[in-house]
Amino acid sequence: MTVMKRVVKPRTRRAKRGLEHRAPKITENTKQCLFFYGTKTSDSVRQCLKNFYSFKKQDGKYLQKKKRYLPFEDILPIEHLSQKYDASLFCTASHTKKRPNNIILGRMYDHHLLDMVELGLENYRALAEFKNEKISAGTKPCMVFCGTQFEDVTEFRKLKNLLIDFFRGVEAQAVRLQGFEHALQFTAIEGKVLFRSYRILLKKSGTRIPRVELEEIGPSLTLSLRRNKFASEDLMKRACRQPKQLKPKKVKNINRDVFGTKLGRVHMTKQDLGKLQTRKMKGLKKETNDKKENSESSNQEASASGPVDVDQ
Repeated sequence: MTVMKRVVKPRTRRAKRGLEHRAPKITENTKQCLFFYGTKTSDSVRQCLKNFYSFKKQDGKYLQKKKRYLPFEDILPIEHLSQKYDASLFCTASHTKKRPNNIILGRMYDHHLLDMVELGLENYRALAEFKNEKISAGTKPCMVFCGTQFEDVTEFRKLKNLLIDFFRGVEAQAVRLQGFEHALQFTAIEGKVLFRSYRILLKKSGTRIPRVELEEIGPSLTLSLRRNKFASEDLMKRACRQPKQLKPKKVKNINRDVFGTKLGRVHMTKQDLGKLQTRKMKGLKKETNDKKENSESSNQEASASGPVDVDQ
C-alpha cells in the first residue's frame, strides 16, 4: 500500500509568499530560534531565557505558553513547533529537583532533531543587574573561546560549534568598525563554561587605530555540561553539505595559510643558460660565424708557415 504525499497549493498571495520563503534555497535564510519553557521553572532560568532572547530578537520567537516539554524523552512536540514556525534552533528552560536550573540548547535539520546539549545554570547575574548602557538590538557579536578543552575534549568541541551556530546571527561579508560593539566570551575551565558579555568601546588614542576597552554588560553565568545527544557523523555530514553553486572553484597550485594569505606554486621549464640575456659588454659579445671562420683560417696558416725570425 502506497501513501501519496499531500501537495499544499497556496490559495492566496500571502500563502504563496510563505511557501516560497520556506522553500529550499541556494543561500538559506537566517536561522530562526524558538524560546520556550516548561511548566516548572525558576526565576533564574526564566530571566536567562529572556536575556538570550534579547540578543536574538531579530531572528527569534518567544513562546509564553507553558507546556511540559521533555526533549530528551519526547522530541516530537518540539519538532512540530520547528515545522510550524520554520525554526532551526531552540532554547528551553526547566527546573526540577534532580536537574535544577536547567537549560537545553538544540538545533534541527529538516525539522528533525540534529543535536542538543543540556546545561546547568550557576552563578547567574541578569542584564538588569549591570547598571550601564546596553548594546543596540540585532548587533552581530564577536565570539571568543578560551581554554584548551574546546579543542581537546569532544563534548566541548561540539558545544563550541553549537554555541557559534546559536549566537552568530545574520551572516555578514563585511563588518563596519563602528558597529562592532558586542563581544561574547566563553571560557572552559574545570569542566565548566564561563559566559561573559561585554560592550566594546572605541576611544580616541591619538592615532588612526582606536583604543579598545571592554565594559561588562551582562548576563554573567556559569554553565555545566549535563546530558547531550549529538548527531552521528553521517547525519552531520549530510546536514553540512553545500550546493555545487556555492562551492568555490578549485585553482591548481594555489592555497591559503591560517592567516588568509594567498600562496601559489609556479612551475617553470628547464632553462637554457646559453641563451640567457646578460649585460652587454664587448668582452662578452659573441662573434659572428664569418669572423670565427676567418680567425680560424689565419691561425691555421700561421701555424703551417712555422716560426718567423724577427732579426732577418
